[in-house]
Amino acid sequence: MSTRFLRNFFEPRSVAVIGASEKTHSIGGQVLRNLLEGGFKGTLEVVNPKGYETVHGVSCVRRVSDLSQVPDLAILCSPAETLPKMVERLGRFGVKAALLISGGVAPTPVSSFARATEKGLEMLTRRDSRSPVPETLRIHSEQEDLNSRLLKAARASGIRLLGPECMGICAPNSHLNASFSGQPVAKGKVAYLGQSGMLGNAMIDWAAGRGIGFSHLVTLGDSVDVMLPDLIDYLNQYGPSQALLLHLERIHDPMHFMTALREASRNRLVLAIKSGRTPEADLFGTHVTPGVPNRDRIVDAALARAGVVRVNDSEDMFDALETLNRMKPLRGDRLAIVSNGLGPALLAIDKLMAGGGKLAELSEESRQALLKGELDVSLPGRNPVDLGGNATPEDFLAAVNIVANDHGVDAVLVVHAPTRLAPSRATAEALIAHRKQFRRNLLTSWMGLEQALAARHECHLAGIPTYLSPEKGVKAFLQMVDYHRVQSLLQQTPPSLSFSTTAEIRARAHDLVHSARRAGREWLTHSETAHVLETYGIATAPSRYVTDASAGARAVLELQRSAQQDDLPVRNGPYALRVVHEHNSQPFRYRRYPQRLSSGVVQDLSGPEDIALAIRRITNKVAERDIERGRSGNAKTHIHEFCLQPMQRGKHSLQLSAGITRDDEFGPIVVFGLGGYKVNVLADRQVALPPLNMTLARELISRSHASRLIAEHSPDPERDFLRLCTLLVKLAQLASDLPDIRGLEINPLLLNRDEAVAVDFTLDLGKPARFAIMPYPEELRESFQLESGMQVEVRPIRGEDAPLITAFHARLSEESIRFRYFHHKADLSQRDLSLLAQINYDRQMAFIAERDVQDHSSDVARREMLGVVRVWNDPDNIRTEFSVIIRDDLQGEGIGRLLMEKMLRYCRSLGTLEMVGKIMIDNHPMRALMKHLGFTCRYNMEEQVIDASIRLNEPMNDWQRLRLESKA
Repeated sequence: MSTRFLRNFFEPRSVAVIGASEKTHSIGGQVLRNLLEGGFKGTLEVVNPKGYETVHGVSCVRRVSDLSQVPDLAILCSPAETLPKMVERLGRFGVKAALLISGGVAPTPVSSFARATEKGLEMLTRRDSRSPVPETLRIHSEQEDLNSRLLKAARASGIRLLGPECMGICAPNSHLNASFSGQPVAKGKVAYLGQSGMLGNAMIDWAAGRGIGFSHLVTLGDSVDVMLPDLIDYLNQYGPSQALLLHLERIHDPMHFMTALREASRNRLVLAIKSGRTPEADLFGTHVTPGVPNRDRIVDAALARAGVVRVNDSEDMFDALETLNRMKPLRGDRLAIVSNGLGPALLAIDKLMAGGGKLAELSEESRQALLKGELDVSLPGRNPVDLGGNATPEDFLAAVNIVANDHGVDAVLVVHAPTRLAPSRATAEALIAHRKQFRRNLLTSWMGLEQALAARHECHLAGIPTYLSPEKGVKAFLQMVDYHRVQSLLQQTPPSLSFSTTAEIRARAHDLVHSARRAGREWLTHSETAHVLETYGIATAPSRYVTDASAGARAVLELQRSAQQDDLPVRNGPYALRVVHEHNSQPFRYRRYPQRLSSGVVQDLSGPEDIALAIRRITNKVAERDIERGRSGNAKTHIHEFCLQPMQRGKHSLQLSAGITRDDEFGPIVVFGLGGYKVNVLADRQVALPPLNMTLARELISRSHASRLIAEHSPDPERDFLRLCTLLVKLAQLASDLPDIRGLEINPLLLNRDEAVAVDFTLDLGKPARFAIMPYPEELRESFQLESGMQVEVRPIRGEDAPLITAFHARLSEESIRFRYFHHKADLSQRDLSLLAQINYDRQMAFIAERDVQDHSSDVARREMLGVVRVWNDPDNIRTEFSVIIRDDLQGEGIGRLLMEKMLRYCRSLGTLEMVGKIMIDNHPMRALMKHLGFTCRYNMEEQVIDASIRLNEPMNDWQRLRLESKA
């Protein structure tokens, strides 16, 4: 995964088309014609074994070795079965990039192939040897064999492959059309990356109809080598695009994908459409995620976390592109509607409310102005503003001017049906001529076809978003609201959380997991899971764990004696009893008959005799079930323990569920929703990707039905939301600290007036998970004592550190700020804080030095930040750029050297090749530190700074060596 040699695909100086001819059905011939018609300015050659002298006027040779030079890019249009050998020849010849337009069989991921192969082999063992191989297995086997041979051939020489089964590449700004597209692609500032060649062709036609041009248009096909995140990284570094459109089918490397997306969405608009939203449309064998029957929610959560707007279909994509590119950022989600008819306005309102939007309430000043002008004929002074069928362009202008300057309005939708008094074009021209008077975003819907066409054209030329219907206008507005929401999540700095894991906490949790595995179990008992939860500060219901009937009776008597000693009322029940064995300790496994004794829980028991009897009955029922299912010997169900709890009722309790599950593509997922055993627990299951902070946890809760119940019925909703947010953050940290967890379900999680308490829970284990977003690296914390005796902790920065950064920045001198930012920066904006505090740990790192100081006003110790060092890695981990800044009153204490040495060790351990940085000429202390650390310092005459660099690791191949020698 890297951007290695990707520039050869988009800016080649020479191209060889392999397999091109002048036959009408020749794909290679179509590609060659597109290259010629697109005005490609480099060298073009053709390879065809039939010995043509020229193809479409371009020189042709028989073999790759006969080419006049090594081409920057080779385009393979030959049959699929010839591709591996051809790739091998091109690699030996020195070609660094090959575009595989050829194909022939359907794409199949490795996991699907493996399952198909296993099933197919089983079928073959039962068939006569002369029987044909099943068609599905044969196709899967052929594709897997082709892909593996292609990858093996590419890795032998280091050549990069794009495809097979792709449409090609279009980079109109570089006069490159290396595709079999049926029409030219216009220049523009929109990049499109997709996984379907035919959809790419359709995108070109749709965009042409709307006057949209592309900077890059690429379809990846089967993605043998070059993956979607590689291309996102490349375009984010070198592309001139202002917007990025993505078509997603499957995600190969979730962490790389999420990192690339998060980086891109901070710099440009990113829109995505995802196919395979339903099980019937998923052809790649993705498993259903336990506890989340609708996997599409996980995709929604991932894209929103990356700051990406998701659209439902290709037409919506262009509507959203037009809206978001042409409109100012929203302040909120309140829409006002101005129309010359109540019917169209009501259609717009229905769409707005169904999509979760808000209808703006007009201020008293706006109401009076509308009444005074006698503009609103249906609902005077209210939203929507109905001007009636007699409205003129001047009436529209006056009404929009009033509404668009109302402080309670965030955007205005103008809905117009043509009339004799207000022709569409004349009304549009009036609004366009005075649009600078409007303080809010303006959207328009010109209904109709003949007259409305001219109005839409005028608005399009003027840069005002326009739509065919009121519903489409509202849908575009809601996409703006969604974009505002996901970008706000990227830029928010969350409140701090008092809980933080330590090495001791993580060690205790790991010991419990290792203990279960030593016992041969891939799951934890109820008591072990309770210990894990309590270790992370998650309250569990008071429980006693017993193994037989007599122990159960004794436990009840002990509970009664304990209550008597504590001067509490002695209770004789009711109690709940849960049996714990392998078959009922798997999270998110819901049985058809949960009321059966062998399945789990018996409620409302009273007294020692009742408990003893229930334990004996459950034990007998489990044994009977084993006999029914034919289990014997080691296969018999082993009861590990019984959990005895006082019934948890009263206190205005609300039953919720929370936990961790694991998705095939995105890894660990935090889940939350309503819970209990008498409701459909799957109906309200919301999801989020760990790690979480308090802001992200609150956003997760807000999407659930439980949020509305708490807001309406809790005596203190904010207190309860705080408790739940804290619990979800702890669960996310637990998922990060214990990657072996496959599933953890807390159900019910009881929320009452006293606390949020886990009543029942299960936990099972699997192979260590791969995370979509790299968790906070707790293991990188270190404590040091400086020569002065000062105790300092150095740790990675986190999103909750925004207040620390603000206080730190306030204590810096103008000179220190100039040395760091190369200009004076008095205050840090919200965006600055989010960029500094919320980082991608797999692409960036920041270590802060902090210490405890006594707050004399409250006699409580608080933390203060002393200095920070940062690095920004390029996507290929070749070069990283550093910056370091120390508080003025602490310079000379050795903090700068401490931070830089830790960062150097960290970057070396990652395999980064070189660290570089720029230092102002008059920053003499920093220049001295760099010299002490072994940096090479050179004067940069062009930028008037000192360039500092140090080699961390040696390059492993020629490409890395070339990258080090270049400054790109």
